[in-house]
Amino acid sequence: MTLPPWKATLYAVLAAELLAVTGFNTSGPIIPFYLQDLGIHDPVGLNFFTGLINALPSIALALAAPVWGNLADTVGRKPMLLRAMFGGTVVLVLQGLVTDPWQLLLLRVIQGVITGTVAAATVMVASIAPKEETGSALGLLQMTVFVGASLGPMFGGVISDLFGHRVTFFATSGLLLVAGVVVVRWVKDDFVKPAVREKSLKRFLPDLNMLTQSKSLWALLAVIAADQVAGSITGPFLPLFIQSLPESQSLVSSTTGLILGLGALSSAVAAATVGKISFRFGYARTLIVCMVFASLFTLPQALVTAPWQLLVLRLVSCFFIGGTLPSANALIAQRVQPGKQGSVYGLTSSISSTSNALGPVIGATMAASLGFGSVFLGTGLILGGAGIAIAILVKPSRRIQ
Repeated sequence: MTLPPWKATLYAVLAAELLAVTGFNTSGPIIPFYLQDLGIHDPVGLNFFTGLINALPSIALALAAPVWGNLADTVGRKPMLLRAMFGGTVVLVLQGLVTDPWQLLLLRVIQGVITGTVAAATVMVASIAPKEETGSALGLLQMTVFVGASLGPMFGGVISDLFGHRVTFFATSGLLLVAGVVVVRWVKDDFVKPAVREKSLKRFLPDLNMLTQSKSLWALLAVIAADQVAGSITGPFLPLFIQSLPESQSLVSSTTGLILGLGALSSAVAAATVGKISFRFGYARTLIVCMVFASLFTLPQALVTAPWQLLVLRLVSCFFIGGTLPSANALIAQRVQPGKQGSVYGLTSSISSTSNALGPVIGATMAASLGFGSVFLGTGLILGGAGIAIAILVKPSRRIQ
């Protein structure tokens, strides 16, 4: 049975993205140990560099993503995928060769500037999928991202323990190289360059004029931000919260890993299944339902007294949180001209990166000042508020009627 051309390209993009996301997530967990290899043993200095290396690339990605998104609209989607993957291949090799912490920091910032495979893949998938398949295709992409983010740390940990921390960066580079080859060989891009060639400087600046004409786009961008904050806000304090529970036993680290891992798996399942049914049910309705139920199952997490209660609630809340992004991205695709999708998805990538960086800061600040429970309450209210905004501002698109 021969696959339709768009579906063959979709599967190639998914395979490449799985390799790329897995690769990018292999080196993150071992950064503190690598810094120790580079000569930093003072706890204060180690925390300082670890914080910078985790924060600055996100900021760099947030600034660069809209520019790359706009270039996707002017030079093509496939070149942007290749730029992110082959650029990452080179910069990860260099990270494995550094001899000084400042060199590693600089290269991680460069990595943030030149990569961004998820945004490039999102533009590609949204542009090739038929309108009735957009939610399903984007759901499969989001599932791939969740799976890659789960596999990466495990793969990196094994490589690091067996062969050393430096080899982890070379392994990451190898995965990105293979991903780039998959894109070269099997990804077909039917991109047609705009008839009117823009001035050289304007080609690098994102065209966001559509944001001034659509309140619904603003609401959808707010959903992207809320979703990313909700996914990252509990990271810094979750082990301490589990440890503080009255019925908490030993093995806090294992319990935390289990809760986070199963939560990520739940989100991955939701991205695929919810994306599959969202067109028939309606992208806007699906998004509202997911946001509301994510809120309802996040709020009670502030009141749990045992890890198993937290696990059950997070499995359900993560499921509905995982179902939001495919529907939100599909709604964005409906409301943006085909030739302008790169600019908008570049902006969503920028918002995602910024929200992911801010989430842990917000969570740690709230937990320190108001207690652990306040973080769950705040997250639930954010998700609920975003759902209400969608219900008010986002109407079903006429393009799918």
